[in-house]
Amino acid sequence: QVQLVESGGGLVQAGGSLRLSCAASGLTFSSFVMGWFRQAPGKEREFVAAISRSGIATYYANSVKGRFTISRDNAKNTVYLQMNSLKPEDTAVYYCAAATMAATGSYNTRANEYDYWGQGTQVTVSS
Repeated sequence: QVQLVESGGGLVQAGGSLRLSCAASGLTFSSFVMGWFRQAPGKEREFVAAISRSGIATYYANSVKGRFTISRDNAKNTVYLQMNSLKPEDTAVYYCAAATMAATGSYNTRANEYDYWGQGTQVTVSS
């Protein structure tokens, strides 16, 4: 069965950095668009970043653009999210997700475009 397992979350001070990893198994990783989402307490899950199957194309939410970088290693079946200049408002549970179909003419930014989800990893940024 498909499994997505996130790691790398934790507690960091504002301005600090974290690198999240998501290890995938049970699927042909290079055939999937991968994305990161986050959900803060009392808020809806929101899109953070997406990366194409090859890793060439990336797309970011405006709130993280210039601070976060999504990347993937298809040989290791892993997608990463490098988070720099973290802010308290970045505090959330971060989820990775895999999409079978690439959005036509755009990027996979909606949760319902993704077929598989990880269990999430907590990121807490203190002020």
